[in-house]
Amino acid sequence: MARGLLPWIWLRKPIYIQARFSYLHMKYLFFSWLAVFVGSWVVYVEYSSYTELCRGRECKNAICDKYRKGVIDGSACSSLCQKDTLYLGKCLSAKPNNQVYSGSWGDLEGIIKCQMEEVPHYDLVAEMEPRKETASFDKPTKGTSVEKFKEMVLSHLKTKVGDQASLPDLVTLVLGVADANKDGQISLSEARSAWALIQLNEFLLAVVLQDREHTPKLLGFCGDLYVVEKVPYAPLYGISLPWLLELWIPAGLRRSMDQWVTPSWPRKAKISIGLLELVEDVFHGTYGSFLMCDVSAAGFGYTERHDLKVVDARRIVPEAAFQEVMRERRCETDADCVYGADCLTSCDLTKRRCTTEVTRPNLAKACGALKDYLLWGAPSDVREELEKQLYACIALKGATEQMEMEHSLILNNLKTLLWKRISHTKDSK
Repeated sequence: MARGLLPWIWLRKPIYIQARFSYLHMKYLFFSWLAVFVGSWVVYVEYSSYTELCRGRECKNAICDKYRKGVIDGSACSSLCQKDTLYLGKCLSAKPNNQVYSGSWGDLEGIIKCQMEEVPHYDLVAEMEPRKETASFDKPTKGTSVEKFKEMVLSHLKTKVGDQASLPDLVTLVLGVADANKDGQISLSEARSAWALIQLNEFLLAVVLQDREHTPKLLGFCGDLYVVEKVPYAPLYGISLPWLLELWIPAGLRRSMDQWVTPSWPRKAKISIGLLELVEDVFHGTYGSFLMCDVSAAGFGYTERHDLKVVDARRIVPEAAFQEVMRERRCETDADCVYGADCLTSCDLTKRRCTTEVTRPNLAKACGALKDYLLWGAPSDVREELEKQLYACIALKGATEQMEMEHSLILNNLKTLLWKRISHTKDSK
């Protein structure tokens, strides 16, 4: 009897093994197919995103076409369109309408920025939305005298930065930049390039702060394409992770990870002093006040000497232009009165209009961005006082005259505290 069962058992064992093998085979095939599908989808999404964001060839062709027709001119035009000594390298664009590339110009490394769509004159809100029409470079018109062009620039800057006593000096700065070949005259094509450029907040700030150390130097321009010096280290802090990993990392751990790869604390203190000095430069400066509407690590970097540099100044906007837009904006709640990430005003429910004064000053936003950066690795003898001053700074509100005095006091105290702690170290130089 037992012998009769043995062949049956031996016959069933291979069938069981075959079934299990078939199941494992199907499971393997399924997950292999799934991995290929997901991988292909990720590659497709990344490629689609890249082709949408990185349109440098289109940008160069559009600019050079205008240059060859004599519509625009500038110090970078010949190198870009004829000599090919200015070329676009790695794509750094974050938005399709603002093309950003690393590149080189002869022996100089730079960042090349080009506007793919027309930038509205004073509509800060529309600046965040794609535009369908490219810049036409139709102003000033043929036959416009230099004096008339000066009046155009003066009127535009007055709308942008307000009625400042220093406006004539700012006009002189703009005209100096417009004279690309430095022959003492401004051609119609140079004027058209300059007019397109001063519509841009970032370019205007570069002109306003050209004698300060916190904005990259303007190297040249052609139409509304312009080249600035490259900032070696950017962003200010933070590490880049694949978006799939970002989904699974807790916010607290993510903030800690951002501080893992940063300079020594004395060097971080020097960089932070640079950001505080930038706040001073843009607040009640020579040519009016500017609002910092996106104070994040991505907007800043630093040099080999650990001097702070602005990397993206598109959201540093003239206060006068900001207030003019907010004054006309309709609202239902305070959430309707926001520009960028950090410029918030309140909604006047009686008028259904936004008020014009921001609820948080530039200094409070800067301190918020520096809190984790400065406290991570801070020396024990300064940490408690530093934390106290940073939280007092973050709590600042409004912009009344009394509050401005408090702002100045907190700003000076912070700078003094940091300088005292690092002035004797080699890292502060």
